[in-house]
Amino acid sequence: MRFWKLATAAIVATLLVGCGPPQVDQSNSGADSRTGTLRVWLFDEANRDPKEKVVNAAVEEFEKNHRDVTVEVRYIAVDTRSERFTGAFNDPSSAPDVAEFGNTDLASYVTAGGMSDLTGMIEDWPAATDLSDSVLDTAKVDDKVYGVPWFTGVRALYYRTDVFDELGLEPPRSLGELVETARRIRSERPDMYGIAAGGKYTYAMMPFIWAAGGELAERGNGSWRSAIDGEASRRGVRTYTSLLDPAICPPDQCAQLTGTESVQAFAGGKAAMTIGGDFNRTAVNQGAAGDKYDVVPLPGQRTGSIAPAFAGGNLLGVLRSSDHSTLAQEFIKVLAGKKYQRRMYEAMSYLPTFEDVQDRVAADDPAVEPFIDTLQAGTRFVPSTPAWSEIDAQEILPTMAQRIATGEEVRPATQRAAERMNSAFGDR
Repeated sequence: MRFWKLATAAIVATLLVGCGPPQVDQSNSGADSRTGTLRVWLFDEANRDPKEKVVNAAVEEFEKNHRDVTVEVRYIAVDTRSERFTGAFNDPSSAPDVAEFGNTDLASYVTAGGMSDLTGMIEDWPAATDLSDSVLDTAKVDDKVYGVPWFTGVRALYYRTDVFDELGLEPPRSLGELVETARRIRSERPDMYGIAAGGKYTYAMMPFIWAAGGELAERGNGSWRSAIDGEASRRGVRTYTSLLDPAICPPDQCAQLTGTESVQAFAGGKAAMTIGGDFNRTAVNQGAAGDKYDVVPLPGQRTGSIAPAFAGGNLLGVLRSSDHSTLAQEFIKVLAGKKYQRRMYEAMSYLPTFEDVQDRVAADDPAVEPFIDTLQAGTRFVPSTPAWSEIDAQEILPTMAQRIATGEEVRPATQRAAERMNSAFGDR
């Protein structure tokens, strides 16, 4: 069994939840002071101490090299971040210079005019050449970079080694094999779900869509349009929703499952497989699955391939109102640099975003290798538009999956979802 390091509950909310402030006005004084107080906002954690120790070490190093600078760090609650950022955007005097924020929040903050363009910083920073390209994409809006990926998180396939050994099974190497393996397990072990796959588990469904060659949406002529009703996307939706079947994961029990509940079903011994994140490790370790599971990358459409995973995670950015812009960028290079990304992994199990650091982490801790392999195979992201928050809040994709699971045909369900998505996109 692979034993895991401590992971906090806060990362789950950080990786999964995205909301942003309304459009606001923000002024910039044009000043760029190299002395004084550098204000930093970071997210609070259920267990802040390990994170705070790493941050304090980075602050100490930075202040040592910038004698006339004091770094003031405040920890803000994830749940109230929208209000805090809206206030900061409206009142630059209360705003930080540097802030941590979720990558799904980025588009809203950029649309609000609150974040500085860091494209030049990334281009001039030698270390940035080792940033994972697909993770760096989560920091972009319209091809401009507005944050440095501080850590990331992806999902892979958890499976019960004892059940697989008992039935003489091997981990599936394609999504087709995954469906058949789940069906066989349910047939021979009717007390278990073949796989816990929730109708409300959008982040588990997305890799099926991408692996089939589909897209959530496409951008053209300056606006986003849904692609969920394209033929390739439908294939992915059809494969995922085929798991919500009495012979695998009965719809009356699984159609309402969220991601957290799907992982809980596996951790509690009720499922032989699930799709879970690196950030779910502690929960699984503490459950009935305990020392009887392993993890492999979620397979793709082709045998031996890896399905593209959604890349969650947090960024460090500079607020546009900052009058310490250069110092803010220099501080980000320290805190989000390779040295402290490695320390953050050791402290919090946050996956680093530099590929060379990922390689060293995987070499030292083989348990994380399936997630690193998934990262390096290439990840994907949701459309970079504030409209995505509306689409997510309206549960358009979960509703689509639930309709299919309870008997609606795939084509009309995806068409209805596309219409609702396009209504949210508007001209954005």
